[in-house]
Amino acid sequence: MKTIPPGSTIGIVGGGQLGRMLGMAAAQLGYRIHVFAPASGPANDVASAFTEASYHQSHRLAAFAEACDVVTYEFENVPVGALALIADKVPVLPGLNALEIAQVRYAEKAFVQDLGGRTAPFGVANDFEELIPVLERIGVPAIIKTIRMGYDGKGQARIDAPGDARQAWHAVKRQPSIVEGFVDFSHEFSILIARGHDGASVTYKPTWNVHRGGILHRAVVPAPAAIAGQAAEAAALAERVADALDYVGVLALEFFATAEGPVFNEMAPRVHNSGHWTIEGAQTSQFENHIRAICGLPLGSSALTAAGVEMENLIGDEVERWPEILAERGAHLHLYGKDEARPGRKMGHVTRLIG
Repeated sequence: MKTIPPGSTIGIVGGGQLGRMLGMAAAQLGYRIHVFAPASGPANDVASAFTEASYHQSHRLAAFAEACDVVTYEFENVPVGALALIADKVPVLPGLNALEIAQVRYAEKAFVQDLGGRTAPFGVANDFEELIPVLERIGVPAIIKTIRMGYDGKGQARIDAPGDARQAWHAVKRQPSIVEGFVDFSHEFSILIARGHDGASVTYKPTWNVHRGGILHRAVVPAPAAIAGQAAEAAALAERVADALDYVGVLALEFFATAEGPVFNEMAPRVHNSGHWTIEGAQTSQFENHIRAICGLPLGSSALTAAGVEMENLIGDEVERWPEILAERGAHLHLYGKDEARPGRKMGHVTRLIG
């Protein structure tokens, strides 16, 4: 693929905060962005053009593609069929194979197992009758998750005893689901890798992720020793995944640190919340490296800019802390411009450099 030079237009499918931060990184390198989304969102604030349309409106998608030099996406639940409609008109990166695998939870785990990665024991239940034998094989406690969609703890339920199965099935709205056995872990962490058209890649330091209510609360670098000792194996798996997908852009893989080694949880074929610290904490942010990768530019260094970094998400009305955060020496505040601070909604984040 030829280099897409500054001054070109990057299409972003999805209008959320990840699109906003991608747009800001693109603008720094001299690109324009064109957002395609069903409704106005945070990315619009930094866009030079916006198409408001359903992902199923093929004529609007075609016009959007004609206006862009390359297209990327900022969330993994965008309909693959929508992007397939435009893939012959404009490069769509990362490729659709990554999106197809990441959207189906059991396919994702099987794919990683084939590449030598560890996963939790799992099975598939398309209806309640299939759920019971899966639970008998895997055991309880277990987690049931819808095969498609769902994030930040949504679309899933815990099963502590066989008698909880029916309630859990209704909690996931009787949708085809994956059932996962519990993993005994000490920490959760993620590996972010940026890979270019030529196969060159850079990997960021492993990030310790601390969740609260199923939503990422803090991301910390450097990670504790329990994670650091497993980072090389996890990063090697991330590289195999990226190579197998012929991936272009930033890819995030989430892991559990266990006594047996890193256990793969899930992947996101996009920039990721656990990598927001890279804006101030790395020499090249995940957002800039994603733009560099999809445009065929050399990747930037992922080295740290400080001895340590901590990112804290501002969820719901936590955003009202903005005055005290601005008064805090060394704190870097990012607000997403959302108009309503609902419970569980990511309204912004703050990054603190340490040392």
